[in-house]
Amino acid sequence: MRTELPDSMVVRLARIVIRIAVTVMSVGLLVTPSLAESGSTAAHAPCRVQSATFEGWKAEELGNDWVRLTIVPQLGGRLMQVTFNGHDYLFVNPKYKGKYFPPSAAAKMGQWINYGGDKLWPLPEGHGDDQHWAGPVSDALDDGEYKFSIVSQSRTCGVRLDGPADPTTGLQYSREISIGNESPEILFHAVMKNATSRPIRWSMQSVTQYDTADARDPAKYNRDFWAFASINPQSAFVDGYRVVAGLADDPSFEVRDRLFRLHWLYLENEVWLDSDAGWIAVVDNATKYAMIERFQYAPTAEYPGKASVIFYKNGAALELNKDGMPTLRSANWQDAPYYMEAEINSPMIKLDPGASYVMDTNWIPARADSEPKSITSAGIVCQPLVASLKPKGLQVSGVFAVFFPGILRAHVLDPRGTEIAVVDLQAVDPSNPVKLNQTISVTEADRVSVHLSDQQGVDRGSLGEANITKPEKTL
Repeated sequence: MRTELPDSMVVRLARIVIRIAVTVMSVGLLVTPSLAESGSTAAHAPCRVQSATFEGWKAEELGNDWVRLTIVPQLGGRLMQVTFNGHDYLFVNPKYKGKYFPPSAAAKMGQWINYGGDKLWPLPEGHGDDQHWAGPVSDALDDGEYKFSIVSQSRTCGVRLDGPADPTTGLQYSREISIGNESPEILFHAVMKNATSRPIRWSMQSVTQYDTADARDPAKYNRDFWAFASINPQSAFVDGYRVVAGLADDPSFEVRDRLFRLHWLYLENEVWLDSDAGWIAVVDNATKYAMIERFQYAPTAEYPGKASVIFYKNGAALELNKDGMPTLRSANWQDAPYYMEAEINSPMIKLDPGASYVMDTNWIPARADSEPKSITSAGIVCQPLVASLKPKGLQVSGVFAVFFPGILRAHVLDPRGTEIAVVDLQAVDPSNPVKLNQTISVTEADRVSVHLSDQQGVDRGSLGEANITKPEKTL
C-alpha cells in the first residue's frame, strides 16, 4: 500500500534535504561541522566588581572578558574610563589626576574642575536659576561625592551611584551601570529626581568626553577621529543640524547620504542635532576602535533646543582681544586639552515633588575602521552585504563589527521569500573586525540575509540583506 505524503510535509522534507546538501566554502576551503560547536561552547569568566586605584583616585571597577569600567564615586559619580580589548576611550584630564576639589573648594577657586570621563548634567544651561543650569560648574551634580553600592554580581554585574541633592536646580541624580558575562555591552539606567517641595522641569543628559589626542604623541591631536549621527528627515534645523558655538562653516562638519559626519579638528565648536535614529557612533580610525551609544528617541516630546544629540569639540577659539583684534584663545593643548563631548539628551520633563524620570541608554564598544553605513541590533555595517552567484556557488561579502560573540549565519531565500537554507558562515567576536568573503553551494536562490547568532543560540538580528546578482545568460 502506498501512502501519499501531505504537501506541507513534502515541503519540510525538501528543506531538510537542501540544508543537508548545502556546504560552506571559505577561500576554497571547506568549513568543518565543528564551526557551530566552537561558536556555542566558549566559556567566559564571570563578570566582577572590585575596588581599585585609578590615577591616584580610589575607584571601583566592573569587568568581564571584553571590557573594564572604572568609576570614581567621589568625582560626581563619574565613569572615568572604559577599556575594551586594551583600548581606552575616555579623556582623563592630566591636570587633575589624583586630585579632588569639593564643590565648596571649587567655588572659592572660581573655576570648573574638569576631571574628564562620563557624567550626568542638566539642561537647559543659562545664568543659573531654578530653570537654567549655570554649568559647566562644580556643584553637587557635577562633582559632589556619590554613594557607591553593588546591585548584583552574578550573571550580571551592576553598581549604583547615588548623588547628593542640588538646592539650586532641585535635582538629585542616581545611576546604575551594568555589564553581563557574554558581551562588551554596557547598560545605563539614569534617574533624575525632584528633591524639592516645588514642581521643576529639566532635561537630563549623559555627557561623555572622548580622548582625541594622538595615541603615539599626546602633544598632538588625532587627525583621524570621527563622530556620526543620522539626520532626522523631518529636522527642525535647516541643514539637519545647528551650530550654536564656533564657526558656522566649521570644516569639521558634513552631511552626506543623510548621515552627519564630524571630523574632529582642533577648533572649539558645539553642534546640535534632532537625530531620531536612536544612536550615535564615535570612531577612531587611527586605532580602529568605535563606540556606539544607543538611546530612545521620543518623536512627540519637547527636547531642549530641539536637540536630542549634542557634539562639543574642545579646542582653540577665535575671540577679540582688548584692542578689538582677533586672536586665538587657548591654542595650547595644555590649556585646552584634546577631547570631544558626545551628549545624549532626554526630553524636557516636568517633575512634581518627589517624582523621578528614568533615561535608559546602552553603549557597545567594537572594532571598526570606517564610517558606519548603518547600525543594527547585531552590529555595525561598514561595507554592506553583497551577494552574487558564481560558478562555484553563492558568494557573500561585507565588512562588519559585531556586538556579540557567536556565528554569522546566511539565511537563503527563494523568489517567493521562503527560507530554503540556513548556513553557518564563520565564528565572530567583538574584539575583531569581520571581513566576510565566503562561498556557499546554493544554485537557486533570490535573496540572502546574514544574521548573528550568539553563543547561547539567540538570533541577535540581521547585519544586512541583499538581492542575489546572477550572471547574465549568453546566447
